[in-house]
Formats: sequence, C-alpha cells, structure tokens
Amino acid sequence: MTPDKTQVASQELNEYPIIDVSDLKKSYTSGMVKTEVLKGIGVKLNAEDIGVILGPSGSGKTTLVNIIGGIDRADSGEVTVNGINVSAMDDTRLTDYRREHIGFVFQFYNLVPNLTVGENIEVVSNLSEAALNIREVLTAVEMQDKKDRFPRELSGGEQQRVSIARAVVKNPKVLLCDEPTGALDYETSLHILRLLQLVNKQYGTTILMVTHNTAIASLANRVFKLRSGEIVEEIINQTIVPAERIEW
Repeated sequence: MTPDKTQVASQELNEYPIIDVSDLKKSYTSGMVKTEVLKGIGVKLNAEDIGVILGPSGSGKTTLVNIIGGIDRADSGEVTVNGINVSAMDDTRLTDYRREHIGFVFQFYNLVPNLTVGENIEVVSNLSEAALNIREVLTAVEMQDKKDRFPRELSGGEQQRVSIARAVVKNPKVLLCDEPTGALDYETSLHILRLLQLVNKQYGTTILMVTHNTAIASLANRVFKLRSGEIVEEIINQTIVPAERIEW
C-alpha cells in the first residue's frame, strides 16, 4: 500500500531537528578571572519532541537555553532553530525571533500584577500574527473560570498555568522551560508536567525543559545530561512516561 502523503510529511517533520546547536561556547570574565560556562555544546532536538537538559546548579543549563532563546549570545558556535541561524542575528532580529518563534516559561512566573489572567494572556496574543484562541488556551490549562482574577489571587501552581498559557497562546514553534516546577510542591509539579505534555501533543509544540530533577527526564524523548559546561551523556527514551506516573 502506498503511504498517505500527509503521514509521510508528518514523519519527515518529526525527524527534522528543529533545534540544532553545534560547538557552542560561552564564558564570562570578572576582573582577571575567566569562567568557561559552555565548552563546545552540541544539542539536536526533533520537531514536536520534548527534550530535557538535566544537570546540577551551575552546570550551564540556563545559559544554554537562554542562548537558544535569543536572550543571551554565545562566544562561538552555531544555533539554528526552525531553520533560522540565531547566531547570526542582530538585536532587532533577535527580538523578532523571540516574539515569533519562542515561548518562555520560567521558574518564577513574571506575570504583570495589575493585569488579570485574561489580560496577561491577551497582551502576548496581540504580539503574534498566528495566535491561538485565548479561550481555548485558558481551557487547556484549566484557568478559564479564573480569567478575571489577578495574579495575587492565584496559587503558585495557578500562576504557573497562566504563564504556560501566556507562552503557548502566540503559537510558538519552540517552548523553552527553565525549571518550570522548581518553586512548586510535588502534586502541583505533576499537574504542570501533565499540562506541558498536553501542550506538546495538542499543539505540536517542541518543548525543551531545563531541570535538576532526574525524575522528570523520563517524560522526554531526548535527555541531555550537562555537567560543568559539557554534555556528558545523551539519552533517547524509547518509552515516554506520562507525568502522572513520575515519582521523586
């Protein structure tokens, strides 16, 4: 039987490295002291996959994801995201790149305190030409009934759900998550991880997550173990564990 063209196209898409980092180096200088943070990093993650950058504090995880997201610049090496050479961009083009292609979820939620839940999401939605429906995204993160609440009226887990909705509503190709469960308790963390898996499946969003929690690695397609600025191991998970079965 001849394979369906749509299925073939989908398979090719999933095998396409939407994130391609090669020989990435980054250092910081303080006075006479130079500290190498990234020492020739290489990372590839296919479209619509979930990747986890796993490592202890100070290993270079956040620096790596910030360079991929266009927040920071490398000293050398190349970063390509969705076919775009991020390394070659000036500041203006980097701003456009972040707005059009990248969603960010941080450990601390960075919501605008004097805007409601709905308004926090609407502000970001207005920046995108391909934004998703706000009501649909709020429903996906189970916050539709609290769209008129202010951040101070929400729990930490609820605020993180809003930050995920805010990142997803502009329909980014890549969602970068820096310790998204780091400030949350165990049960709330599992709920947030379930939401991230839902976003990945429902919208086909590629997710790259930074964490020091080894248990979270089991829900990823690829795991990059980072230590002292180097990838010491790359793991391809043959079986993806649903978030509700993760324990730590």
